[in-house]
Amino acid sequence: MIIRRLITALTGALAEAPAVALLGPRIPAETLRRLWTMLAHSQGGLLNAAAFARALAVDGKTVASYLDLLADLLLVRRLVPWHANVRKRLVKSPKVYVRDSGLAHALLGIGDREALLAHPVAGGTWESLAIESLIAAAPNGTEPCFFRSAAGAEIDLLLKLPGHPAPWAIEIRRGLAPKIERRFHLACDDVQPGRRVVVYGGTERCPIAGNIDAMPLTDLCQQLAAA
Repeated sequence: MIIRRLITALTGALAEAPAVALLGPRIPAETLRRLWTMLAHSQGGLLNAAAFARALAVDGKTVASYLDLLADLLLVRRLVPWHANVRKRLVKSPKVYVRDSGLAHALLGIGDREALLAHPVAGGTWESLAIESLIAAAPNGTEPCFFRSAAGAEIDLLLKLPGHPAPWAIEIRRGLAPKIERRFHLACDDVQPGRRVVVYGGTERCPIAGNIDAMPLTDLCQQLAAA
């Protein structure tokens, strides 16, 4: 009940606050609540503005303006795709995240660890937590993005650090084993990153095949902070 009241208060404040209105369009409270819930359900997924527009009974430009506002308020992250010339068909839509994983869980009615582990959004919110932590730890001027080709090659997070000629390629795994899928290797063949890292839910740091380091999230944050 307390969490529900907090969400209601946040939604109302964002819809009505004069300072927020200066940054973008006024969003009706009920529309904003529905948008929040859809964003939470699609945590880490590709943005489908047309589907959002249909569900909210608005047009695509209106959805874009709503997302612009939430991104400007640092509540939503749109992770842009990598667009280097690799002679491959690449995904062009950004990935979207509710930046506060706790808020995403509250929006979905997830009240404890057991409920989270049983929910399909668990992987997306762990990915969001990792991305926000890594970007915050990285040096100023770091450019975050992701890589996904139409054929399925994918890197969850690419960080282009200032002064580094090639980006760091980061695979994010929630499990306790640093498993690497073929899609990551294929994407690295296209991108040729300077470093290849798997962030996972375990506590040990270890090298794995193909010059890839596996490590806990805190370890990689420390390395980025020192880069």
